[in-house]
Order: sequence, then structure tokens, then C-alpha cells
Amino acid sequence: MHLENKVALITGGTSGIGEATAILFAQEGARIVITGRSEERGQAVIAQITKNGGQAMFIRTDVRKAADCQRSVDETVRTFGQIDILFNNAGVFYPHTTVGCTEEEWDLQMEINLKGTFLMSKFALPGMIARGCGVIINNSSGWGLVGGDSGVAYCASKGGVVLLTKAMAIDHGPQGIRVNCLCPGDVNTPMLPEDARLRGQKWEDYIAACANRPMRRIGTVEEIAEAALFLASDESSFMTGANLVVDGGGVAD
Repeated sequence: MHLENKVALITGGTSGIGEATAILFAQEGARIVITGRSEERGQAVIAQITKNGGQAMFIRTDVRKAADCQRSVDETVRTFGQIDILFNNAGVFYPHTTVGCTEEEWDLQMEINLKGTFLMSKFALPGMIARGCGVIINNSSGWGLVGGDSGVAYCASKGGVVLLTKAMAIDHGPQGIRVNCLCPGDVNTPMLPEDARLRGQKWEDYIAACANRPMRRIGTVEEIAEAALFLASDESSFMTGANLVVDGGGVAD
């Protein structure tokens, strides 16, 4: 039980990586709070956790809004007493070049992927600082480290998450708080079929291109959740300001 008696707040926890991480963290002993914008999907994840004996709660949250982020932190602390782990996982992706990217899509990706990470951390950090401990995991991307095609706003936002992580690690390491960055590659989440659709590609062609990396496949949400568990647990107790790449060798290729 790597997370026994811990409280984990996971944004974007209603599907994909966030859902898998919430389920795994609960199995490892954590009390779970997930946020998202779909009440139906959120309650489905909570039901899955609680039927297996876990403690969990869903809070409807738009991470672009400071008031929502503050409320999610306050409700978590009010219910479970503290926040030990914050996993800033909420994110969106729209495939466009600089010319094709609309101002609206640019703003949306910046606000959810980057500003949301900042806001959730801003409101969770004071409690961690007061207690002298805590873990923050920011979900970036392999494309936060290298460029990608037709992903100008996504790459910019995820690159910002990487450097935000490093700056936070420097500021809050002396206060006993570790801040690390998870950089997944292509993972089997609902985001991939939607990306294929928006690019006008057949699924078989799209998935073949995604698997064009040393390990010759895309990742599973469970594999990313295991990496998040490593960063959340004491197994990574001397790590902060790091980028943990989990991408089947895509960045190395």
C-alpha cells in the first residue's frame, strides 16, 4: 500500500489517464478526489472505486476558473482533512499549425493545460507548505520536450508545464514539497480517436503512425498510472523538478 492514509486530488479524473490513476491510487490506499466537467462520468469512476472498498469523491470543476479550483481544494480538505498528492492531469488537444490554429483553440489549450495546472497548484500549495510536505505531479507530454506536427498550441502549453514544474520544484523543495513532471507519449485514451478525426485520417493509418517508435506500440493508461504512482510515492523521494518520460522511446527515436 504505497499511498496508505494519503489524500490524492486528480484533475481530469473522469476518463483516460486520470481515471486509471484514480483507480490505482485507491488500490494503493489513498482517499481520492477527482475533478472534471462531466458529472455522469465522474460518478461512474467514483462508483468503481467505492464498490471495491475505496473512499472517493467527485467535484465538478473547470480548471480554467480560479473559483472552481479554490473550491475543489477547499472541499477536498473539508472532507478528507488535507491534500498529500495533487495530480494536474486535465488537458485538451486540437491539431493545428500556427496558421490554422484559431485564437479560441490557442486560448483553450493554454488555459486548461497550463493555466489550470498553475491555478490548482496555487490553491493546493498553502496547505502543503503549512504541513511541510506534499507531492505535485504535472502531466505534460513528450511534445512538451520536443516539437510535434500540427500541435503548435499543445506543444507550447505542455512545454510551459515542463518549465513551470522546474520553477515550482526550486521554490518549494525547501518547504518539503516535491514537484515532478510526467511526459507520456501516445496513449490509448479517447483523445487519440478524436485527434485522428480532426486530422481527417483513417484510424488504422493514424494508429500505425503513432506506433512508429522503438517499442512499436502506443501506451496504455495503466502504464502511465504506474508512472504517476512512482512519482506520488516515497519510491521517488529524492526526485523533484524531473521530467519522467513514458513514451515507448518516441523522444529517443
